[in-house]
Amino acid sequence: MITKIVRQRYLYAMLIPAVLIVFTFSYVPLFGWAIAFVHYKPGFPLFTSEWSGLQQFKAFFTETKDYVYLLRNTLSINIGALIANLGTAFLFALLMNEIRLRFFGKLIQTVTFFPFFISWIIIYSLSSALFATSSGAINETLVQWGWIDGGINVLGDPRYSWVFIILIGVWKYLGYNSVIFISSIASIPSEFYEAAEIDGANRFQRMWYITVPNLIPTLVVLLILNSGWILNSNFEQFYLFTNTTNWEKMEVLDIYIYRYGLQLLNYPYATAVGIMKTVVSLFIIVLVNTISKKTTGKAIF
Repeated sequence: MITKIVRQRYLYAMLIPAVLIVFTFSYVPLFGWAIAFVHYKPGFPLFTSEWSGLQQFKAFFTETKDYVYLLRNTLSINIGALIANLGTAFLFALLMNEIRLRFFGKLIQTVTFFPFFISWIIIYSLSSALFATSSGAINETLVQWGWIDGGINVLGDPRYSWVFIILIGVWKYLGYNSVIFISSIASIPSEFYEAAEIDGANRFQRMWYITVPNLIPTLVVLLILNSGWILNSNFEQFYLFTNTTNWEKMEVLDIYIYRYGLQLLNYPYATAVGIMKTVVSLFIIVLVNTISKKTTGKAIF
């Protein structure tokens, strides 16, 4: 073991910065969880604060009752986004594999990958310019054509909030999510397709009986990894698209924690909600991994 470490010392040295970054920003902040168990006040030493125990955790379920709509919004949006993102990426990779013109395929992949590099503030500005009720380009066009009588409030009407936020995420992450599936397809031995073609299989049959089964393990692994993020939402995305008219359908746990922690300065309560979210997320990923191991034989640990 020591000999191996000495022989690969340069590789281990290259890992040191990454390990330090992860430790500093992912593990050191865990000491701040102590705030949830005391009556913490800014400006006073943390460990001299009065002990409160599980009071803040109980308040989330007994006093506020906010967990009802928060869990509804968070789970509905994130599960829907998970299914939509993985499903569209899976289908997109299959279709990309059937394109025979390499230049055309590279062009499509570049175009679909580009939105991933656009910040959410730019995406919100574009969405406002396109879907604003009175001045949005799409609403104005539909009204002028006589298809609708008045502009549709896509950004503010709660009826459209979940569908819109999921679709805008699919558009942004489609190219990025499909890269792993495209790489998995590239690793499938070409002999499989050649043998199937000799046996008389057409393109659809080769895709259905060769490509799809070889992509299922990748899909299962991605499903397990992403299941741990079901309670985590993209803060910037929801912060921009949540407003006073749709907040009942758009406020998720991350926005709720931000509101109580940084706006209302109730640090113990916000920290307690964050701890519960983390613990439940760990439980979900372990549960999904166990179910996957027993049903499909595929797991990450």
